[in-house]
Amino acid sequence: MPHIVIKMISGPFGQLKRKTAEAVASALISSLEVDETSVSVVIEDIGQGEWTEKVYEPDIAGKPDTLYKKPSYAPV
Repeated sequence: MPHIVIKMISGPFGQLKRKTAEAVASALISSLEVDETSVSVVIEDIGQGEWTEKVYEPDIAGKPDTLYKKPSYAPV
């Protein structure tokens, strides 16, 4: 049962979050060949000033063995 966590800088995204969650879930359903009822998606808003501490350090730099798509930016 895949559960997807999307962390993004807070912003005025509103309805785009639902559209994004549906697109990501659809891609996962297709690529893993799982039933749509088994997939869940959550989107967490992170303040820009907290990004390095709450996301980059623990989830990107801190997990190199499980990071399958690396960003092309460096933390501030």
